[in-house]
Amino acid sequence: MQDLFGQSWNGHWIWPADPSIKPGNPISPDRGERSPSLAHFRKTFALNNVPVQMPARLTADSRYRLKVNGVLIGRGPVRSQPRRLCYDIYDLAPFLVAGRNVIALEVRYYGRSNSLWMPAVGNATLGKSGITVFEAMYTDHAGTQQWVVSDDTWAATLCGGFRDDAHDPNASLVGGGVPAESFDASDCLNICCASQKVNWSELNFNDSHWDRAKKVTPIHMGGPGRSNPPSDPYGAMIWHGLAPMTDALRQPKTVAIEQAESAIKTGLASPAARVEVSVLQAKTLSRTAVNFPTSTTSKSSYHTRIVIDMGRIVAGYVAFEINAPKGAQVDISYQEEPITTPAHFGAHGGTRYITSGHQDRFVTSDRQGFRYAVLITDAAITMRDFSVTEALYPWQGGHQFTCDDPALNRLYKAGLRTVSLNSWDCFIDCPSREQRAWAGDSVVHLMTHLVANDDRALCWRNLELCASPRADGLLPMSAAGDVEFGEGFTIPDWSLHWLHGLYMMYLHDGDRDRVPALMSVAEGVLRWFLPSCADDGLLHDVPEWCLIDWSSVYSRGTSAPLNGLWARGLIEFAQMARWLGDLGRANWAEQLHANLSKGFEAFWDEERGLYVDHIVDGVPQPAANQISTAIAIVAGLAPKDRYSRAAQAITRNVVERSWLFGPEPADAPGSRFRNVITSNFIPDWDVKTEIVSAQPFMSYIVHDALAQAGAAGQLTDLIRRWDRFLDSGYDSFGEIWMGGSHAHGWSATPTRDLVAHVLGLGPNAPGYARA
Repeated sequence: MQDLFGQSWNGHWIWPADPSIKPGNPISPDRGERSPSLAHFRKTFALNNVPVQMPARLTADSRYRLKVNGVLIGRGPVRSQPRRLCYDIYDLAPFLVAGRNVIALEVRYYGRSNSLWMPAVGNATLGKSGITVFEAMYTDHAGTQQWVVSDDTWAATLCGGFRDDAHDPNASLVGGGVPAESFDASDCLNICCASQKVNWSELNFNDSHWDRAKKVTPIHMGGPGRSNPPSDPYGAMIWHGLAPMTDALRQPKTVAIEQAESAIKTGLASPAARVEVSVLQAKTLSRTAVNFPTSTTSKSSYHTRIVIDMGRIVAGYVAFEINAPKGAQVDISYQEEPITTPAHFGAHGGTRYITSGHQDRFVTSDRQGFRYAVLITDAAITMRDFSVTEALYPWQGGHQFTCDDPALNRLYKAGLRTVSLNSWDCFIDCPSREQRAWAGDSVVHLMTHLVANDDRALCWRNLELCASPRADGLLPMSAAGDVEFGEGFTIPDWSLHWLHGLYMMYLHDGDRDRVPALMSVAEGVLRWFLPSCADDGLLHDVPEWCLIDWSSVYSRGTSAPLNGLWARGLIEFAQMARWLGDLGRANWAEQLHANLSKGFEAFWDEERGLYVDHIVDGVPQPAANQISTAIAIVAGLAPKDRYSRAAQAITRNVVERSWLFGPEPADAPGSRFRNVITSNFIPDWDVKTEIVSAQPFMSYIVHDALAQAGAAGQLTDLIRRWDRFLDSGYDSFGEIWMGGSHAHGWSATPTRDLVAHVLGLGPNAPGYARA
């Protein structure tokens, strides 16, 4: 829907009157942990006639669900940094009736950072708790513009059923970012249907016992003295311009009920951790395939597990219906595969629900990505239904790839499914374990959208979301969540993949407004590397986490892949700058590239016809990964007369190796991880004759190089390596060759390749001026 609103708002910031929230010091903003909470708001209003349109906009900190006359209209806001908070736009008219209507708004405040949200740096009032603002306008029967806005006439209450008992205080930064959700419907009599048999979001609910909302005015030096946006710490809020998410209902493929010995380990906070311990430590006494409804029994000597298989990875909002006495508790864990070993970084996330004693129906407020849901309970319950409303970004244009090879057709569709599962309000790594917006991963998602989706809004939105540089110019590893909020170390090469994403959008869209807006961020990324650039034009000893790839590739010392990625960034930046008429920036980047190109010759191994991975103390080392030679080609560092020989070298004697993933030595469990964090790498292949294969992510660069070298015909054979993911019983691509997530967006290279390289369709000038 078109944005019909201006920068200023008629709606007011509101929150329930919470005596536990005390105004702070406006001079010293609080960066400490806030208290998670859940708030409900209601506003009734009357209409003589239903207007043709009633555009509305709203936002919240942290997440909201909007209903009109009991019908769910939308969820939001999209992932944002607090100072660039986005709002959503809806047309309420289709859901209105002549007479009385009700707007119901549920707002969940996370309080602590997680994989998809970071706290604001609050002033004395705003940013210290949850907050929301809403406004809608319509033209009445007399032709007068009318407004419905959030203010102190709205009914408001903090939900008594919300619990903060599912958070694991020991959750690791990488593994424990997905928020857990806990809801006690037995302690929610003023909200849910337990007291009045009418849901609080419906018109006939009596909210006379609720308090009125409180207007919240920012208090700080230079504050505007008004309770309407724009205001600190949320900035001049923007509309994201994304299309509405899809709304597809997914049902389980199979359901089984298991009796498990012993009691549930209630000392564990996380629902997922409780489930994991149940599966791994509690003996399974029986297992029976069942259909809904299915009932459990209550005995002190054992508990029950309900195991649900969706048949494929799904990503969306989980809904379930339960009949049970008041106070029955269910803990749920969402998994990509059956639980056979402890989770790598600890089991986190999940859902906890305590029944009201009536016919309970619950819908999670956060999206879950999983194939298997495992529920445990020691109560007698009847589960009547379980489903997932898959909420993913839509695809437009009806693009398809078909050929006479069914295997290639299957790979194309699997890549689309993989990227789709990771296309939410931005591009995420995987829908299950993390749900983070990694700045580098998303380049493959973006390129897949460019060959298969006419809607480019999500591509631009993701680039702009990740364009959130630190003070030194480098981008965070992952944007708008706990990693960015922590302001810790980052992955330098991920910023260079982001720059390549910008370059791809320049080629495909040629947008002369949005490309220039991001050029200063791109320049800041490139300039971050300058202190590591020596007289030979090469980068040496680049600090922080130079990941490159999960394959065994050397990135410390003087690294060929890292220098190649910087070179690609320089030449692509120069091309965009020339297109914009910015010759100064273009010449600067081209000169750096020319110097680097001369120094890069040190990596060339003439005898083997390839570029080695790294140089130590001026001496080239023999280890070689496909990436090192491939990046030399795509970054304009390899002379064209070497292309054919180099392409042949990196496609023979190839072995799969990873420093981190693979079997652990029996005498040194955990040594792989220790070696990675200490850079204590010991090759277990013949470094003089064997070439290490790139993992699925960096294979996109290998395939780009082969196409550029005139060997695109090999790709239909090379992408058959991805068959292994589908042969394992999933219809999406995994994270790495030997494990990891079963739906990782960065692995979708085959779909891009089949269009861009096998068919050879793509732009040959910005915005498809030539194709």
